[in-house]
Amino acid sequence: MKILVNSKIKGLFCKMIVCIMTFILLAVLLSGFKIAPEMLIIFLCMGGMGVFIIIFCYNYFKEQNKIMETAVAQIEEYISGNHKIRIDCDEEGELYRLFHEVNSLAVILNAHIEEERRSKQFLKNTISDISHQLKTPLAALNIYNGLLQNEAADIPRIQEFTSLSETELDRIDALVQNLLKIAKLDAGSIVLDKKPENVGEMMKEVELHFAYRAEKEQKELSLSGEEDILLVCDRNWMLETVNNIVKNALDHTECGDTVEIKWKKSASVIQILVKDNGCGIHPEDIHHIFKRFYRSRFSKDKQGIGLGLSLAKMIIEAHNGMIEVKSELGKGSTFIISFLIPTKL
Repeated sequence: MKILVNSKIKGLFCKMIVCIMTFILLAVLLSGFKIAPEMLIIFLCMGGMGVFIIIFCYNYFKEQNKIMETAVAQIEEYISGNHKIRIDCDEEGELYRLFHEVNSLAVILNAHIEEERRSKQFLKNTISDISHQLKTPLAALNIYNGLLQNEAADIPRIQEFTSLSETELDRIDALVQNLLKIAKLDAGSIVLDKKPENVGEMMKEVELHFAYRAEKEQKELSLSGEEDILLVCDRNWMLETVNNIVKNALDHTECGDTVEIKWKKSASVIQILVKDNGCGIHPEDIHHIFKRFYRSRFSKDKQGIGLGLSLAKMIIEAHNGMIEVKSELGKGSTFIISFLIPTKL
């Protein structure tokens, strides 16, 4: 009798019984208590019909109550931690439509829970990676400081350790700056100032930025592309992107190698290519190079922090572009940045 716990259902049954009894008594009064056999049969049929209606209604509400209890039990199981559980909603009707909406809400909640779990895991991994990245230069600085104290009279040695200390400080500064940029992009707090920019001019600025390093390391830096190609972008962030990719190319090339920067435009896409003839990317690493803090065990670059390519990818995607890499071990790599040209309707 659990269904009668509901006051509205209980009231409904009471009203039905009262109506049936009232109708029968009224019929008896109107007949002047002179009940003919035919009338008696009619009264009995009406009474029986009323009883059957009450029984049918009771069974219906009992079945509905059973469905609701099952649904409540499944919701409680979901709340208890079984996020795979769903309410059965294979039948038709408004009640099952409600169950379907509850299941949809559960899917959305699961997505939020998974996103929160990934965010927490990412934060945990990031903190671990930052700690690891800072330990090396800080330990080196500590060693250099101790050596400087012991070499107070040796000026050349002091200059050498001072130069090494500056290198480690530059690593820390680069790590902090890149982390701040990534954090801002993640938080969506950066509004890109997109304007039509001349790609050739931007690439010349990139060349100028690395000209001294390329000359010092005896590497060739070459440019090629059309002069009148315009790309709608945030100039500063786009320069940051290409700079990071060119820096990566210089980090993985040897004396005498070449880094080429090319740009071209087709009917539907503008592309910027950074190509080198360096050591190439190991097949084991090709699918991971855009991950944050990823460092290949095959890489000869021991100074990198593994954020440059990840940051470049985030900036490109913020411009609705895409980046891909093609590489052959021992022959070099090509990074291809592509931006679709909006079609005019």
